[in-house]
Amino acid sequence: METSLRYGGDSSALRINTIKKPPTVRYAGDASSALRVHAKQKFRIDSNTLLQLNGELDTRIGAPTFFSALLRFFSPELSAKIVAGLRYDRREKLHYTMHGKKSFPLTPDPVASFVVKGRCELDKEFKQPTPSGAAELVWNILDFQKDQDVRLKVGYEIFDKVFFHKKMGGSLEG
Repeated sequence: METSLRYGGDSSALRINTIKKPPTVRYAGDASSALRVHAKQKFRIDSNTLLQLNGELDTRIGAPTFFSALLRFFSPELSAKIVAGLRYDRREKLHYTMHGKKSFPLTPDPVASFVVKGRCELDKEFKQPTPSGAAELVWNILDFQKDQDVRLKVGYEIFDKVFFHKKMGGSLEG
C-alpha cells in the first residue's frame, strides 16, 4: 500500500508537530485563506492490478473539489496497461474515464519503442465522449549526464491531427 499527501495554499499557516507520534499537521489560517489538501492512496489487488484513490479537500468551502477512483491493470508480458474509473470535480461534475497504452520495443533493450495510447472521457449520461489517441516513438537515453536520464518522444495526436515532441529529464526508473 502506498500513500501520499500534499497541500496547496499558504504554507506559512501550516503548523507541524513532530513531537507527537504520529506527527500532526494543523492549519492556523484565517477564514479568508484556504488550504487544499490532496491525498492519494494505492491499494494493491494483485501483482499487476491496483486501485488508486485521489482526492482534494478545500478548507475554505469545506467540501471536496476533486475525487477519482481508478482501477489500473498492467501486463508486463504484453507491455500494456489499461485504466478505468471515475472522476468528480466540482466544475465538471462526474465523468467516467478509460485509457490504455501499448508499447512495442524496437530494440532488445528498452532504449527505443513505438507506443500507441488512447483515452476516452465520458459524462455521467454517456452522451459526450471526448476521445484522444496518439502514436509515438520513444527514445530513452540512459546516463545522458551523471545521474540523469533523458526520454525523447515524437508523435502524432490522432484526433487533433497534430505532431508533437517532448523531452523529459531526470530518472527514468519511476
